[in-house]
Amino acid sequence: MQFGKLFALALPFVCLAVLSPDVRAQADERARAAAEIESLREQIRSKEAVLLAPPKEDREAYAEFLARPGTGLVRLLPREKWDHKLSLRGGGAYYSFTRLAHDYGSGSDVSLEQGHFSVGFAGANFGFMVSLGDVPLEEVSVETDAVQFMASFRTPSAEAEARASYRQFAYGDGHAAGPWTYRRRLPAVAGRTYALRSIDYSHSDVLVAFRVLRKDSDGSVVLLWKLLEKYPRPVLKLDAAVAAGS
Repeated sequence: MQFGKLFALALPFVCLAVLSPDVRAQADERARAAAEIESLREQIRSKEAVLLAPPKEDREAYAEFLARPGTGLVRLLPREKWDHKLSLRGGGAYYSFTRLAHDYGSGSDVSLEQGHFSVGFAGANFGFMVSLGDVPLEEVSVETDAVQFMASFRTPSAEAEARASYRQFAYGDGHAAGPWTYRRRLPAVAGRTYALRSIDYSHSDVLVAFRVLRKDSDGSVVLLWKLLEKYPRPVLKLDAAVAAGS
């Protein structure tokens, strides 16, 4: 009886000893695979950084401008070409002017797709843009004629109003105020300056001006931008029907 108990206790260790060379070999193989995957990820991230980098000559040419707070230089990739091909969610087509990040979500303010800029991407989030033409970025401020409407726009807190605002700028001819028309989506044109108001109820509410310095043969664009105004983070009050169903 005692021998049977000892045998039962020893059996697992005997089996492990017999199988351990194969187990160790598999463990070593998995460890190598994991290390190779991590190495490949680092290589991909490094290549993505090269793909997204603005030209050195642009950074040098606008060094004085970029030394000011609330400014930046960024490249956007065409979503139709790179989405789901990069480790970045959104394929480098999106950008957040507050987080200074390309990955989609968490406050994305602008995107590039099919040769057009867009703003407002999920839920009740919305935004609007206006093309200012060939205007030097340095001259654009909240006092600029076309920007005054954008600067004074009061962000709605009620969900129904937020969604109505989205429709107002997204569909039809957009919203006209004086000689200017504000839309959710506009063509991306090299040498043109834009103003953008982006309202993301989870992250930020910003007014930004940017200029398209170049549009490269791969469809990507390089933007020089500056923050005109940062508003308090908006709060959205859900409609009762929506809240009840959540």
